[in-house]
Amino acid sequence: MTRIEKVAVLGSGTMGSGIAGICANAGCQVLLLDLNEANCNAALERLSGGRAPVVQDPGLLVNIRTGSFDQDLDRVADCDWICEAIVEDVGIKRDMFSRVEAVRRDGAIITTNTSGIPLRDIYAGMPERLCRDIAVTHFFNPVHIMKLVELVPGEATREEVIGTLADFLGNTLGKGVVYAKDTVNFIGNRIGCMWMLAGLHIAETAMNEDGLDIGTVDALMSAPIGLPATGLYGLVDLIGLDVMYNVGRNLEANLPDGDAGRRFVRFTDNVQRLYNRGQLGRKSGGGFYKLIRHDDGSKSMAVFDLAGDEWQPSGNVALPENEQSLTGLFAADSANGRFVRSLMTETLCYSADLVPEIADDIVNVDRAMRWGFGWKKGPFELIDELGARRLAESANSLGLAPPAMISRLLDCGESTFYRRDGSEFFGVDGHWHQA
Repeated sequence: MTRIEKVAVLGSGTMGSGIAGICANAGCQVLLLDLNEANCNAALERLSGGRAPVVQDPGLLVNIRTGSFDQDLDRVADCDWICEAIVEDVGIKRDMFSRVEAVRRDGAIITTNTSGIPLRDIYAGMPERLCRDIAVTHFFNPVHIMKLVELVPGEATREEVIGTLADFLGNTLGKGVVYAKDTVNFIGNRIGCMWMLAGLHIAETAMNEDGLDIGTVDALMSAPIGLPATGLYGLVDLIGLDVMYNVGRNLEANLPDGDAGRRFVRFTDNVQRLYNRGQLGRKSGGGFYKLIRHDDGSKSMAVFDLAGDEWQPSGNVALPENEQSLTGLFAADSANGRFVRSLMTETLCYSADLVPEIADDIVNVDRAMRWGFGWKKGPFELIDELGARRLAESANSLGLAPPAMISRLLDCGESTFYRRDGSEFFGVDGHWHQA
């Protein structure tokens, strides 16, 4: 197996500099290139600055050499791994790969850090020599904190390439490697973005029909389900409506015909209105929430009322004791229960229907959501907590067809996707496998 000791990172933005930084931390020699060397030097300053620097020992910055695409691209010739992390534009990426192919040595691994562009669109028509050595290494941001890296091969990628990358990413960089397939948004973003986009629709319906509000939605979509404290709207604020809008456009263009997520790729009218006027989230000073600074120096949080199109004070939400868990909410005959059953049934059924389309097994799906989105349990672990039969019944009540994986599980007389303390999992072939 090839050892990765010298790394080239193309692009010194947030992702590229983060990848360069963790490689430098691991003792690798790193070549960081961008449009101009000044961008790279500014990135080096960011890597060792701030409250949680990527490179905590400034002495390790000597492991990173800098340069520009025009003057120094030929220096990638002595690198074992070349990681492209430039703008998310397939044409620009293809041009960069063509330039790199002309100078890289035989067998050098080349990857893209794209978060959703299909790999096949990047290497289509490229030389066979490149197609054998190409893959996706999708890091999650911030690179030095998030555990997940999605590893995606192309149709002709050599097994040795994937083995070498998995060993380096996992054992040298300490990442959690998930094996995904070359499908739109891979695993984490395919499921996580569907949950967010579907949530915006289903939550607004619950507001109109049952009087729910943004604060209650976020209280439900956090601790009771085992999701991060940001909840739904808080997470969208963190990411930004502009990013979510582009995610929706990408999904609309690339989701397979008949995919259940197609119903949710466009914003509701109310959310679109926020987007149109630049009310994007934290980056714009406010989205669904905003921090208010008062004259006396105190601070308070305001929440946006979508129906009234106005800001209101944000208060604490106390959920009833029987509605503080996933199973409790599925059993609750209340507005909160109806909302959670609707959104989580959609999300869990969608996740189950994507195996083996996006991954060969359920373990990679669950790891992607735990390591990439901070879920305490992955989708199949949540199904086990809830009960596969109960989820199938909820799907039927909502007019959804139970996923084939769930039907196969129940037809085999099984009740959970994991057994023996998670050491074995139920496979798409209907048999049990070692996790």
